[in-house]
Amino acid sequence: MRRLLLSLLCVTLICGVANGQQEGHSRDAFYWNSLIGKGINLGNALEAPKEGEWGVRLKEEYFDIIVNAGFNSVRIPVRWSAHAGTSPPYNIETAFFARVDWAIQQALSRKLVAIINIHHYMEFITTPEAHKERFLALWKQIAKHYANYPATLYFEILNEPGRQFTNDLWNVYLEEVVPLIRKSNPTRTLIVGPTPYNSLSGLEYLKLPHHEQNIIVTFHYYKPYHFTHQGASWVGEKSKAWLGTTWSGTEEQRNEIITDLDQAARWAEKMQVPLFMGEFGAYKKADMASRVRWTTFLRSEADKRGISWAYWEFCAGFGAYDQDKRAWKDELLDALITRKRAD
Repeated sequence: MRRLLLSLLCVTLICGVANGQQEGHSRDAFYWNSLIGKGINLGNALEAPKEGEWGVRLKEEYFDIIVNAGFNSVRIPVRWSAHAGTSPPYNIETAFFARVDWAIQQALSRKLVAIINIHHYMEFITTPEAHKERFLALWKQIAKHYANYPATLYFEILNEPGRQFTNDLWNVYLEEVVPLIRKSNPTRTLIVGPTPYNSLSGLEYLKLPHHEQNIIVTFHYYKPYHFTHQGASWVGEKSKAWLGTTWSGTEEQRNEIITDLDQAARWAEKMQVPLFMGEFGAYKKADMASRVRWTTFLRSEADKRGISWAYWEFCAGFGAYDQDKRAWKDELLDALITRKRAD
């Protein structure tokens, strides 16, 4: 019965927004970006090779916890490439589509903006030409599948294009994939980021497809990297040498963030596009006091510039929520969300 009620609610949502397309005609990208507001990534779940392999399996209660804390949106990283055929027509598994549907519906039914992307498609990142046809086929399926969903479902084209993606090559691919998506989703909000790896340094080289009116530009921020990724196993042995790195909020440390965000804001103003800081966070091996100081300052500086954001991430290595204790890490949550407390 619960599943039936949820399905009926989602159908109502979908129909009520006139299939997510017509509403987009009367709004611009700045409006849709404002709805992202304060977000959080549901990381280490659907972008793992298989959900659960990285210690996180999405639960319905997580969406209640997130919305009740005061967040406005969730970014849902998805590894479609692990659940699709390797030869034409590259069909995405029906069961996996259903699982992503469920996650999106959990968000939308609670009036959270939902952002889905193509995440950890490593074969495409390392050999773009060999996987271009498959990448486009994945987006053709995804776009068609969600064409009638509400406008508060956003598509992020690709997480962190890097490695073999030069600036020019990525710009060429955007000119192909965006029109492909627009065939079934003419007004849906799209999110794109620069090479390398959505870094701010690549913004000046990013060329947005012509005549696009509803694109948000994303970037990720993990500076200083020696601080945010100290002890992170996937970085390699070198990260062990970074253990003990602190962030005390000195004038020099603050100015690095201010300079970076000012540069991004100037570029965005020139290009007349909104900005979304799609990932930022400091790994659990850093001391909590430093993590809180860094997160508080970076988040507040983004807010000052009208940059929406999504913290990386909910409940894994960077997490603001403790799965085992089933409770927020209050200091980190306070760094992200201003909460009203009882006297």
